[in-house]
Amino acid sequence: MAATVSAISGGVTTPRGFRAAGVSAGIKANGGLDLALLVCDGPAQAAAVFTTNLALAAPVVVSREHLARSGGIARAVIVNSGCANACTGDEGMQAARDMAAETARLVHCPAEQVLVASTGVIGVALPIDRIRGGLPVAFGALGADQGAMAARAIMTTDPFPKEAAAQVVIDGRDVTIGGMAKGSGMIEPMLATMLGFVTTDAAVPKTLLDRALREAAGDTFNAITVDGECSTNDCVMLLANGASGVVVDEMRYATFAAGLTAVCRELALGIVRGGEGATKLVTVIVAGAASSGEARKAAKAIANSLLVKTAIHGGDPNWGRLIAVAGRAGVAFELSRAAVMIGSTVLFENGRPYDEASPLAAEYLKGKDLTVSVDLGAGGASSTVWTCDLSAEYVRINADYRT
Repeated sequence: MAATVSAISGGVTTPRGFRAAGVSAGIKANGGLDLALLVCDGPAQAAAVFTTNLALAAPVVVSREHLARSGGIARAVIVNSGCANACTGDEGMQAARDMAAETARLVHCPAEQVLVASTGVIGVALPIDRIRGGLPVAFGALGADQGAMAARAIMTTDPFPKEAAAQVVIDGRDVTIGGMAKGSGMIEPMLATMLGFVTTDAAVPKTLLDRALREAAGDTFNAITVDGECSTNDCVMLLANGASGVVVDEMRYATFAAGLTAVCRELALGIVRGGEGATKLVTVIVAGAASSGEARKAAKAIANSLLVKTAIHGGDPNWGRLIAVAGRAGVAFELSRAAVMIGSTVLFENGRPYDEASPLAAEYLKGKDLTVSVDLGAGGASSTVWTCDLSAEYVRINADYRT
């Protein structure tokens, strides 16, 4: 029987035993919120997935080190926006370590039990003195009702904050999972500039927690793309504190994993909806693939195609762009058995176009939540990826990002 997942309002502090804060430390020139602090009342089991980009930002390096040294135990996460602290040399590495040390001093825990994340412009020195000044303010503002402020403090070009929460029932008791994320541009996680922080009041052993996060991220954060760019700073962190009294084991794993995946999917879709310049959320479904890996590869190729994304933005039902991407994706493909659908309208099937259906597809493309489907005609595997359209606003944002 499939687990019942109940979506609830809230975010990263909805599970019991977590507090957060979001304050302005003066990192952003506009004086906006730019420092978030997440604290667990006691030690939590932690898991994380990080960017595959080899140009690793200092906070990624430090957080990896701390997880290894602590055995996966964490008490706090400190996050700044407005500066990625990436490609900043030894000074940047020391700044990331100082962020952790200053947080640990306030929380009264070992430095290796503090995880660090940063987001913003690459190659700019992190103003660590401003973070030192802002941290006590953030610590004093901590509250179980301050998750929304933390979600705002981690934003950069995001048009809105991303929060999600859900409950599942295990052994007759409620287990809550909550999270927050940021991400708008430079998005194709490939585990991406996305950051995600998820909490739960279940107790989950390290092996199962690592597995649950990898599996959830694989079908959510790793199944989105805004522009095909993998950032230097991307990470998703998961903390489990056991405050509910529920212990997740192999028998209870599927129920917990379903709740975790639901929260991660909501956050991931929020990232795509808030993509830089985005006006449409696009679900790309690839079926008829020789393997699930080939289905994902083809779906990502379609989702990242500039021609596909601009056609969707313009409301042009140009099925030829979809079939052309599928054919050059480097996967098994049989044109004579392939098919393309925009919404529920078939525009190409078994080697034959149905251009008379184009007006129906064009009308459908006026919507904001869209689905395009391609059958490769080469097998029985499928994959779903989420992306957005590409507008002139995306060009404006990224042309002016530093200047």
